[in-house]
Amino acid sequence: MKELVEKLAAELLEAERMNQPIAPLTDRYDQLSTVDSYHIQLEAVKKKLLEGRTVIGKKVGLTSTAMQNMLGVNEPDYGHLLDDMKVDNGGTVQISTMVAPKVEAEIGFILGEDLKGPNVTYLDVMMATKFVVPTIEIIDSRIADWKIKLIDTVADNGSSAKVVVGDQFSLIDQVDLRSTSMTLYKNDDLIATGAGASALGHPAHAIAWLVNKLHEYGIPLKAGELILPGALSAALVVSSGDTITAQFGSLGSVSVSFQ
Repeated sequence: MKELVEKLAAELLEAERMNQPIAPLTDRYDQLSTVDSYHIQLEAVKKKLLEGRTVIGKKVGLTSTAMQNMLGVNEPDYGHLLDDMKVDNGGTVQISTMVAPKVEAEIGFILGEDLKGPNVTYLDVMMATKFVVPTIEIIDSRIADWKIKLIDTVADNGSSAKVVVGDQFSLIDQVDLRSTSMTLYKNDDLIATGAGASALGHPAHAIAWLVNKLHEYGIPLKAGELILPGALSAALVVSSGDTITAQFGSLGSVSVSFQ
């Protein structure tokens, strides 16, 4: 299995570099388990770190019931955020550098202290969080036509591509994250709305799940890392010429354009 893990990690990295999707892993290798898929992701991340990249955070995906039902799963997934994935607020992303991008609006958490499982709770997450910040996650699938099952998206770094980080950092104790509203605009048209409760009832619950899941692989969350707890609405397909803006009430806003 170790050889297959290394082979598929290399395949996914090449697909990302060349912007050429590959056939679903689950169509080709029915012996793959979810644990195998996490090892594929970790192998790909290891290769990127050897190339000089650094981890700046993590992301949780599949936190909504609708997304879990669509993939036939009953738990979220996660991926790594690396330094070359970060986009400044108001920045521009070249569509040609991705396969089939979509965007999701999320409330990002900036940790003030390390978190390590097991048995981490929502309250532990709240106490360890220094700031929250508006973010847009740009997701992409190196699996052709988004024909993914849980194993496919986990192996593919949780289908993560880039993260756009807002400029306004709010202290965690100054906001009610459960009721924080989100409005998502595409070229000034209101496309979607949501609230913090969309991410497992409260974004901190999603991060607690992540910490405890990462414990299985000996990985902590570290002070200073950016943690994305999951989308507050359905993912939105984007094309060249689009500008996306997510507004989070008192938390501020974040935007990105595509060429």
